[in-house]
Amino acid sequence: MKRRLKVLFYGVTHEHGPGKLETLKRLKDDYEVVAVVDDRNTTGEQFQVETFDFSGMNVVEEPAADIESLARNVDVAFVEVANGRLMEIAEKFAGLGIPMHCDKPCGESMEPYKALVGKCRAANLPFQIGYMYRGNPAIRWMWDFVAKGGLGEVSFVEADMNHDYGYPEDAYARYLSQFRGGIFYNLGCHLVDAVFPLVKECDFDGAEMVLDDAPGYPKDSRTRAFATLRFGGARVVLRTSCGMGGGNLARRLRVDGSKGTIDLCPIERFDGKDLMLVLSLKGEEPREMAFGVQTDRYAAQLLDLAEIVRGEKANDQDYDRDLKVHEILMEACGE
Repeated sequence: MKRRLKVLFYGVTHEHGPGKLETLKRLKDDYEVVAVVDDRNTTGEQFQVETFDFSGMNVVEEPAADIESLARNVDVAFVEVANGRLMEIAEKFAGLGIPMHCDKPCGESMEPYKALVGKCRAANLPFQIGYMYRGNPAIRWMWDFVAKGGLGEVSFVEADMNHDYGYPEDAYARYLSQFRGGIFYNLGCHLVDAVFPLVKECDFDGAEMVLDDAPGYPKDSRTRAFATLRFGGARVVLRTSCGMGGGNLARRLRVDGSKGTIDLCPIERFDGKDLMLVLSLKGEEPREMAFGVQTDRYAAQLLDLAEIVRGEKANDQDYDRDLKVHEILMEACGE
């Protein structure tokens, strides 16, 4: 019988936090949440999108939370504080040698994250970043197909992560405006991570971004972004915006190569319908490929982490990829 991993869930103010906690509850054969740290009383801009269900859990408010004491006999930490504090808290767990899942993005400058990755790499410490598309079966198939030359030479990639969440406009805009890269820093990091494996054989050659305000949002809210990335002969266009019709079901990832095109729209779906992509190769009829019904956007990543922490598989984290993704994000955001 496999060992359940004891989890310290640190923070309840990250947008992905509620979903991660629900996933951990569902993965009850792999994880046991032994404590939740409530950080809602800390200073700094926060944006909570849901109410956590703490029922039956040991909850500690952060002013009284002693990380070193709480981390005793813990197998893995989940870092789910607000974006501005992720690296600060992750650094504490790294210092204690605690494997962790840390949400994204990884800070507004390169050096602190680079130093933290270096520390984890030297200790072979799992430091999984919450880029949720890494568990997406259609995207994983695309990465593999392109890596094997199925599309030939990639010339163009386009990705969209607009949304229509219906959040209170002023509250979300205030949250995004604190970041130099605004919505691109907060959401575009997922797109950078998703497209990088498609063009990684080309040398990164710079990024440019236009950042302004989505229609209906306050001035200087930084709620709309358009970024272009250059990878040798490949060009990448990434878009993120608040308040766009269609929301999550309009998100798209399209790759064009010398042999054909892959089009994934929506990127993910949780409406009970199959996740589908269209593969169009030269000289062939376009064909739809089904990847089944998605029920959980986080489970695949977290199950992989459980196997690593239990020693059932080697730590196969690609630290260099993680660093490159953040480097690209930082250049797009103007570091």
